[in-house]
Amino acid sequence: MNESRKILGIYSYVDLLIDSIKELRAKGFEDIRAFSPVPNHEIEDALDRGYEPSKVKYFTFCGALLGACVGAAFTILTSMDWPIVTSAKPIVSIPPYMIIIFECMILIGGLSTFLGLIINSRLRRNVNPIDYDERFSNDKFGLLVTCNNGDFEEVEHILRNFGSEELKVNGEILEEKIPESEPAVEKKPTESVVEEKPTEEKKEGDS
Repeated sequence: MNESRKILGIYSYVDLLIDSIKELRAKGFEDIRAFSPVPNHEIEDALDRGYEPSKVKYFTFCGALLGACVGAAFTILTSMDWPIVTSAKPIVSIPPYMIIIFECMILIGGLSTFLGLIINSRLRRNVNPIDYDERFSNDKFGLLVTCNNGDFEEVEHILRNFGSEELKVNGEILEEKIPESEPAVEKKPTESVVEEKPTEEKKEGDS
């Protein structure tokens, strides 16, 4: 089983951060977390791309339905337990109870929405101090990617190509790998062949 690793990219410009997120999403990486000194809706849109819509609406619907049932049960059971006969009106009369049913529906529906927001926003998802940089509270942006060992080099390549100024793994700066150059082959000195010119024979009679 492949172990997961975390790599942190640090950016100075939000546009480069968003481009990196989109590229990672396109490559199929899901566990991505962004850090920003200020709220930015473009970062949220890039992170949410590819995910299903928020599930908070289901909490709201179930809470409103539960509230309506509670309001109806409260009014009907109370009238049946303490019946007050008023003229020829029935003991259980739904139209007057609609106000209480509506109020209970709004109350429990609103509380359910707040509960769903807390659960789905994962507010208790703390960040390891090793995977955080203090500059994210000042003027830098960060992108934390969790991936398998086999995908680590691909993630590193994407972050570097899309403008990451600095990469960190476990709080330590990740240096860029420089490809090793092939050892130079020593060339043997070429032997220069000097052609010896034949000496001219002395002419007879020269002194």
